[in-house]
Amino acid sequence: MRPVGERTVRLPLWARAAVPLVVLAVALVIGSGAFDTGSQTVAQRAAAIEANVRCPSCTDLSVAQSNATTAIAVRHQIESMVAAGRSTSAIDQALVAEYGQTILLVPPDAGGVPLIWVVPLVLGGVALVGVGVVFWRRSRAFDALKAGAPVA
Repeated sequence: MRPVGERTVRLPLWARAAVPLVVLAVALVIGSGAFDTGSQTVAQRAAAIEANVRCPSCTDLSVAQSNATTAIAVRHQIESMVAAGRSTSAIDQALVAEYGQTILLVPPDAGGVPLIWVVPLVLGGVALVGVGVVFWRRSRAFDALKAGAPVA
């Protein structure tokens, strides 16, 4: 028990709400690998590209997962292009030119920020502002009631 007359120090509401949000943001930034500065080796880069390229003769398998002869041939092709210093987009373009757009497991990025990510962020921001306005108005009305003034 706490002694009589001792007051506990409480953080304001905004601080109690902000601390978990800051912890979450820091955890997401660290977990995303934003601070990883090490460059990939040729083998790691080739493996990353192979994981995103479909096996030409298989159904829904990447060339990294398949042991089909066509998958092995595509893997060797990717490894030689990576060793030659070609960029990932150049390798993707060469494979698409040879095998068609279906060779890529992940479709190419259309550019920009997809609308599916922007809309929820905007709506969340609007909701937070709306809740803040409601609380601000209520606190003013409560202060007016405490002071004895009529509320408009």
